[in-house]
Formats: sequence, C-alpha cells, structure tokens
Amino acid sequence: MKRLEINHHLFYETSHSPSLVDIVGEKMLGRVLDFCFIENPYYPGKRLLRKLKRKLPVVIKSYPSSNPTLAQKDLATVIHTHPNHIVIGNGATELITIIENQLVENIGIPIPTFSEYIEKLRSSDQVKLFQLPAENRYQLDLDEYAGWINAEGLSAALIINPGNPTGQFISTEKMLGFLEQMRDLQLILVDESFIDFAGEEVPSLIPFIEKYPNVIIVRSMSKHCGIPGLRLGYCCTSNADFLRKIRSALPIWNINTLAEYFLTQLKDTDREYHIARKKVIADVEDLYLKLKTIQGFEVYPTGSNFILLKITYGPTAYELQMKLLEEYGVYVRDCSNKVGLDKYHIRVASQGRKKDKFLLKALVELAG
Repeated sequence: MKRLEINHHLFYETSHSPSLVDIVGEKMLGRVLDFCFIENPYYPGKRLLRKLKRKLPVVIKSYPSSNPTLAQKDLATVIHTHPNHIVIGNGATELITIIENQLVENIGIPIPTFSEYIEKLRSSDQVKLFQLPAENRYQLDLDEYAGWINAEGLSAALIINPGNPTGQFISTEKMLGFLEQMRDLQLILVDESFIDFAGEEVPSLIPFIEKYPNVIIVRSMSKHCGIPGLRLGYCCTSNADFLRKIRSALPIWNINTLAEYFLTQLKDTDREYHIARKKVIADVEDLYLKLKTIQGFEVYPTGSNFILLKITYGPTAYELQMKLLEEYGVYVRDCSNKVGLDKYHIRVASQGRKKDKFLLKALVELAG
C-alpha cells in the first residue's frame, strides 16, 4: 500500500492516543485498521444502530432528563443491582475525576495503570505508586499490595481488574479476600471496565457491594459496549455518603439524550450483548495463541479484550507503531508513556479474526 502521511505531532500532545481521524484525516479512515482503541466490535448490532439512527432527529432537539433515576433503573436491569447504588457519568473519566477529588485523601496505585488515575489527582502528595514486577508479568500480588498500603498509611487503594494496560486478571476469590482484609480502609476503588471479557460468566464484584460499603466499582461502557462516542460510564457502591458526594459534584444533564436512549435499549439487547462479548473472548484467545507463535515478542496473558506485548527484537514501541501505521495501515498502542512500562511495550485490541489477520501478517513481516 502507499505510505500513509501521518500527523506525528499529535502523539506528543497527550498521554492518550490520538484518534485516527486526527492522525490520518477522515478521507483516509478506510485505509487504516484500529487495534489501538479498545472496544467491542460486535456490539451494538445493526438493529440497535438503526434504532439509534432513527431516534437521532428527536433526541438532538431534546434536553436530557433531569431525573437520573430513570437511567439508573434502565442500567440496573442488566447489571443486577439496586438503582440507588448506581451513578451514571459522562464516561468513566468523569466519575474517576469526581471520586478522586471528593473522596481521596491519599491512594495507592499499582503501575502500570490507566493514566487518568494519576493525572487527575490534585497533587503528587495524594498518590503513592506501587510498581508491579516485570518478572511476574505485571501481576498484582494482593497480599503484598495490602501490606504495602498499610505500611504507607494510605486511606485508599485502586485495583484495575483486569489490568489496563497489562490485561492481568485477578480471580473473584482473591479479590474478595483482599476486600475482607482491607475492611478498615476508607476507600477501595475497583475499576472493572474490562471485566466482561474475563470469563463466560462475568466475575464482577457488583453483587458484593452491600457487604463491603468501602468499595466503589467503576466501569466504562465505552470498552465493553463499544460506544466511546456516547460517553457512558457508571459507578456502583452501597455507601450512602460516597453516593451523596459523587452526585453532588455532577452537573445537571451530564448524560446526553442519545446516551439515555441507548440505556433504555439495554434490557432488550442483553442477550445480543452477551453473545457479542463471548465472541470477543474467543477472538482474543485466538489472537493470543497466534501472537505467541511470532518470534520477537513476549506476549502477556490477558483477561481482557486486548493483549500487551513486549518487543524483543530491536525497535522501540514508537518506531514499531509508526512502521505499522505508515506502511501497513495498522494502528497499535505505543505504551511507552504508561508510567511503569519501558519503551518496548505495545498493546493490541482484537477487532475480530478477519481484521486480526492483517495485524498478525504485519507483525510477522516486520519481526522476520
């Protein structure tokens, strides 16, 4: 293919990856496959997309509801918790910012991690970083983490499960052991944005929030529902004080009308959604096994819809990212700006087996 022209400066302006529209322009989108941004390629399905399209002329002329309990009830039907335990945000990032500003005095954060958890804190004094060992494939040892939190005198702890960008999954049994061990901690923040891809049955901690009132679970619907443009995320907790403080910091109409309508469709498309997420799980397993056959990469196990790789044959992550993008039209995530990783890690998100073949072919050619 003809070499793509890239807006290179965009990669230095933020810790997050620039969108493909920004990088190559709208006219060139059809020439690039996006393995960088993490989503569900099978959901929403065509029927739901048609309904959203038909609804558009009405919703763009309408204000969102000023009563958030309606949307909470829609969401509660599919995540199986009480509507009063839910707060819905304009993406999970809105809730992360509010939680850290309103509830966090000081917090332990395992790294590497999702950068928003570090960047949105008011000062560096609020955060202590817990480096995950590369030799253990960045797996979080919960007993070691609990001991460190207590030794540091911290009031809060973050766990992303499965980890981002590592993909490492911690079993429900181990997570519950940690919650029991840390009952006296002021706040345990658990990010489950990728938990729907961790098993045939979703191993979420949402059923246990009444037992552990110091727990807040955060989830991004962009990731597991494949709707980053709708900006939907939510948190769940049984702690009335937490709920009051989070809700008091939300602006009115923080959820747009199209996002609200999407939430009303969750119950009717729940079966379709679970078929889609199980298909993603199978695709990721297939991609993982095929990546492991390619020389020049260390491939990390995953419980998510993406896979972390370490480049072992020479180029840096940025160099490989640019080669893949410019020469093959394949966009992957350079993880060198993730605190806790070196400059040789990339992350790839499965886009279905047909598209994954192009990624695999490009990696084989470049590593060979």
